[in-house]
Amino acid sequence: HEKRALKKADALLSVRKFTAHSTNSIFGLSKDFTIIPNPINSSLFQSNSKNWHNEKIILYFGSIIRKKGLLEIPLIFNKVIEKNPNAKLVLVGKDVPDIISGNQSTWQMMQQLFSEEAIKNVDYLKGVEYTEIKEKIQQACVCVFPSFAEAFPVSWLEAMAMEKAIVASDIGWAKEMIDDGTNGFLVNPTNHELFANRVNAFLDNEELCIETGKAARIKIEKCFDIKVLAKQNIKFYSQVIKSQ
Repeated sequence: HEKRALKKADALLSVRKFTAHSTNSIFGLSKDFTIIPNPINSSLFQSNSKNWHNEKIILYFGSIIRKKGLLEIPLIFNKVIEKNPNAKLVLVGKDVPDIISGNQSTWQMMQQLFSEEAIKNVDYLKGVEYTEIKEKIQQACVCVFPSFAEAFPVSWLEAMAMEKAIVASDIGWAKEMIDDGTNGFLVNPTNHELFANRVNAFLDNEELCIETGKAARIKIEKCFDIKVLAKQNIKFYSQVIKSQ
């Protein structure tokens, strides 16, 4: 059904080149896609503090699930703690069953992977109200997203809009969102040593953390803000209508 719809469509739209290419590959097609990312209203996600946080909080928010790299986070945090024993990991999101192992709790699987020292500094808040997410982002020094499977994650946009330093996956879609070394760091989630080193680089360097966050905000305003992307959407649909 999906392949038939794709072949008959008058125009095709994708949030990333990565997802467009993947769609063509899966269905054996060579269709042209217009690329318009998911937007964010950056005026709703603004940092209200320019002060450095003395408490070294690392935040992940999203589903607690294997495909988003949650089973990598303990192994990364174990290494972070070796250099920054006072660092704190905060996890926010719904616990999801693991379809590979059959375990009903990914969080339960994660707990077994933390070292004795690391688990003491982990705070799992489960799901929180969406209105509280901004507060959690504001409190963090670094946001981590070691995902293996995404299309165009809005959580990354929210953190970037709030001027947060980010260490994220370098797979597929990521390079279309974050410029490695400029407005965040991109690392393969399975490279736990390097991922931890990038996190510690932010925790140990206030200037780097702040400057990277500012650059992330600029990227959001330039490329992903709703005011920019609304115009692109209007142009796209107007052209499709005129072609009929």
